[in-house]
Amino acid sequence: MTPSRLGTWTTFAAAALLLAACSSTVNVSGAPAGSDKGTAQPSFTSFPDIPVPARSDIDVDRTLVLGGGDAWIGRLVISTSHGAFEMFDFFKKKFPEFGWSEVASVRAKTSVLTFVRQNRVATVQVEGNTFRGADSIITVAPRDASTPPS
Repeated sequence: MTPSRLGTWTTFAAAALLLAACSSTVNVSGAPAGSDKGTAQPSFTSFPDIPVPARSDIDVDRTLVLGGGDAWIGRLVISTSHGAFEMFDFFKKKFPEFGWSEVASVRAKTSVLTFVRQNRVATVQVEGNTFRGADSIITVAPRDASTPPS
């Protein structure tokens, strides 16, 4: 390798490492409770009313969650190594298992699924990443009180 190519490669590698270091994510374990003996999981990574894929990360910089338990609202951004179509199928299958009813879904470059449950609405946007995996943005908001529950 010539010295100029080596310098370019080194600069590129250093920039990639710096960019990766700027990412703020928290791992979300898909393991059952109690399987991580001695390791406490942060409370903000627990969402008992929605499906979260195994081996996924929460993008803390893009996530805004208010409340907790079954009453939280806000935006949860999940990054995973699974592909966009796989994540779409995962949410379409798993949300009803958590008591959500599907209202609409569109499979596209940015896929969108909408679900309702009691007094809340969840919108899931799934978009593939450039190199691998997908980001899923789950937005949960209060349901309009004038709309009858399903």
